[in-house]
Amino acid sequence: MTQPKLESLGPSVDPANIARLARECSIEMNVQDARHLPRARELLSPGKKVYVSHLPKQTWQETIDACREVREAGFEPVPHLPVRLLESERILEEFLRDATHRAEVAEILLISGDYPQAIGPYSSVAEVLRTGKLSEHGLRRVSMAGHPEGHPKVVLEEIRRAEREKAQIAEAAGLQATLLTQFFFEAPPFLEWAAGLRAEGVGARLVAGLAGPANIATLLRYAVRCGVGPSIRALGARPTSLVKLIGDHGPEKLMRTLAAGSHLGLYDGWHIFTFGGFSRTCEWLKRLSGGEFTLDQHGGLSFD
Repeated sequence: MTQPKLESLGPSVDPANIARLARECSIEMNVQDARHLPRARELLSPGKKVYVSHLPKQTWQETIDACREVREAGFEPVPHLPVRLLESERILEEFLRDATHRAEVAEILLISGDYPQAIGPYSSVAEVLRTGKLSEHGLRRVSMAGHPEGHPKVVLEEIRRAEREKAQIAEAAGLQATLLTQFFFEAPPFLEWAAGLRAEGVGARLVAGLAGPANIATLLRYAVRCGVGPSIRALGARPTSLVKLIGDHGPEKLMRTLAAGSHLGLYDGWHIFTFGGFSRTCEWLKRLSGGEFTLDQHGGLSFD
């Protein structure tokens, strides 16, 4: 199959497509954000996927409790599970049992975690997938990390091999797989990554991780910590007016580019990282989902 040329992505985009992608996107929260869930119910559509991160020193029980609160708020909880922090096979079993029974979790995000050594039997996501325990506990979907710009601590060839391997193992296990990317600030690396996977026959869902509205200092801090690649240079550009009320920099230009290219079928949706700003990001998504914006002449968006 001939792959579409990325240069063919024109600047025109239907605003309704941006609103749709915003309505359908997933969003990130941490356990401290659970107190904002009542307000989130007023802002987000019922059933929205809410990924619950696993912070350093966080207990597995805290993750489960937060997922239960997400479920009770009417959303779909998706807990992060850093496999290198699993002390034993028993801990994995207990986590999956509690997640599915206490919080009715139907999907988890498996990540290796940015830890140099595993403290238990699992060093990679593939090792957990091969156990078959996700299916044993009734899970039918799994999210995993994608790295369009590579990873600062892993050679690119290994990253690409691992992405394909994870998708293949999940598919063989009967799991619907999603490769959810690290956040990025320029579209070409993501679109090229997605086109490459599709050309190789990878059928997993591909979801673009976007940095929600935040001040530039916060974005730079998280970008350096998370190993964002060359697209970090985009933070040096002058912010547009989309997030004047709730932040200093938002993904407006990036969203326009991705929305213009979504008809190519390269990817399946957006995921919004919130960087501790869960409540204000929900407010921003509410306006974006409702189409309360216009396309500006600088390639960004402005709230009406």
